[in-house]
This record gives sequence, structure tokens and C-alpha cells, in this order.
Amino acid sequence: MMKALVIEDVQKAVIQEVPVPVIEKDGLIIKTMANGVCRSDWHVWVGDHGIVQPVIGHEFCGIVEEVGSEIKNFKRGDRVIVPFSGSDGTCPHCIAGNTQLCDSFIVPGTAYQGGYGEYVAVPKGDRNAISLPDNLSFSDAAALGCRFMTAYHGVVDRVNVMPGEKVVVYGCGGIGLSAIHIASSMGAFVIGVDINDSNLALAKKLGADFVINSKDNDPVEAVQEITKGGADVSVDALGITETCVPAIHSLKKGGRHLQIGVTSKKEAGFISIPVDHMVLTEKSFITTLGIPAFRFTSLLEQVALGKLQPGKMVTREIGLSEVEGIFEDMSNFATTGTFVVTDYHA
Repeated sequence: MMKALVIEDVQKAVIQEVPVPVIEKDGLIIKTMANGVCRSDWHVWVGDHGIVQPVIGHEFCGIVEEVGSEIKNFKRGDRVIVPFSGSDGTCPHCIAGNTQLCDSFIVPGTAYQGGYGEYVAVPKGDRNAISLPDNLSFSDAAALGCRFMTAYHGVVDRVNVMPGEKVVVYGCGGIGLSAIHIASSMGAFVIGVDINDSNLALAKKLGADFVINSKDNDPVEAVQEITKGGADVSVDALGITETCVPAIHSLKKGGRHLQIGVTSKKEAGFISIPVDHMVLTEKSFITTLGIPAFRFTSLLEQVALGKLQPGKMVTREIGLSEVEGIFEDMSNFATTGTFVVTDYHA
């Protein structure tokens, strides 16, 4: 048996003893050393998304405990991280290299029990686990989570941020802070927008050149003034009308909007965007999901070299029993930075 945080109902998560998951012949059993608390988890807890799998958690890393008979790339004791956009390697998207769009959608915590359990059975382990550099701690690796890898693919691959471009990020939670840090590391001028001064202070620490509290200021006016006509790239890291639409209006003509945040129950999957304005100004609306497996190596190399530092986002390491309190704070937009579960007995 093992300890796990089990989602029993909407806004009800309980620590229970559950069976250790069973290994498959092409799978790995991983002892979870760290799991990031993600807003996507909150979406399940709060009832925005259905409870497909009661043991959620998709931002985890750990130590290989057991290997299936068909595993070739790993052995017991190896340090690994499990990217959340898992794949089976057989669909047209995988064959084209876009494993994050795999039709199988083998997402930890959804397709199988996730990182809020002491052990995780990862299917197709050779393709769905990646070795961790020795100098990268488990806590820092968990901070890569879905937020950092998704922001990396979005900022670098999807909207192709270039040195010297002006980037505005709406929502300075985990995803937004990741986008700020990555864009700044690429030589962009970055503006962070949020309603929480603590988040904005962390945004500055992670590379934002300017921050705006949108409770006290009209962010669109402020961005237009700071950038002298609008940003080249805007990012909505939250997924609500109050961040998505102003982000679009913060762009200059011909600008690119990157949508990373997904909606809450209020929006129910839909946000009304200013289509006529976007057509008349040739503004692009671009989305992003996860990261292709082959791009993960580049991301890890930059982290290992210290060019990217996801650990700077970690506010605190916590015990499993503290997760629901973090979810409650997320409901009130009262969290700052990233929280990582490293203690499964507290």
C-alpha cells in the first residue's frame, strides 16, 4: 500500500492508503520524489474538469523503483522526470514529431494514477520518462512541471519570441512566471500583469523589466504607453476573459497572442475575443499545449547550464496534507509562485 491524495468529490481531497500501481511489461514504477501543485489540478478539484482519475498530479519526478521486462533505456535507481504530455508513438502526430498532440493523450493523473501518490506506474516508460541531469534537484525538476515546459514550447516554438521584442504576460502564476523567465532569458523586454503584488515582485525576480498591477491601473493603456504602441507578443497565462481580451488589446498591429491558460467553469471553455479588431490589425491568436518530446532535451540542457532556473519559482516545499489548502488559496488568487510536494507522510 502507499499514501496518496485522492479526489473524492468537488473540493474534497483526502489522503488515503491505496494499492501501489501494477507495472506493465513496457512500463516503469517510479518512487515519487517531488510533484508540483498545478492550476490544472485545481481545475479538477474545483469541478471545472471531470474526475477521470482520483489520484491526479502530472508534474512529478523521482527514482525508478522497478522496470518492466521490455524496458531498454532505464534501470532501477535512475533519476527521471515524466513530461505530462505522454504519447504512444503510433499516431500520425507522434510520427510527425508532435508527441504532445498524441491521439492517445497518455497524461499522468488522467490516463493513469499521478504524482500525488508515493509511487507511479508510467506506461511505455522508454518514451514517457526522461533522465534527469545529476545537478538538477527533484524540487527544481518538479518546478518544470507542465507550466515551464508548456511555456517553453509556447514562447520559443509557437510564437517564436526574438531578442529585443516586447512581450506582455497576463497572469503571473506558475505558467506566467515561466513565460516571463523564458522570454527574458531570450533577450526580450518583458512586462508582467497581475492583481497580486507578491506575484509581481516574483515576476521582477524572474526577469520582468516592468510590472503592472491591473487592480490599480488600466493594463492596456499602461502597456501601450510603456511599449510606445503595443507589444509584439502577448500571453494569457490564466484563461479568463479579464486576462485574454486585454492581452489581445495590448498588442501592436501584426502582434501575436499566445493562449496558454484554459478556462474555468465560468467561461466553460469559451471566451469572446474581438475578431473584427484582430482582422483589421492582423493580430494572430496562437495556442500551445505541452512540449514535443524531442524538445525536452534542449530545455533540460538550458536548465542544467543555469540559463533557465525554474527553481526560482518554488515558494515552498510542502507535505501532501497541505495540497488542498493550496487549492483553496488558488480559488482566491492568493498563491505566489510554485508549491512542490516533497513529503508524502506529512
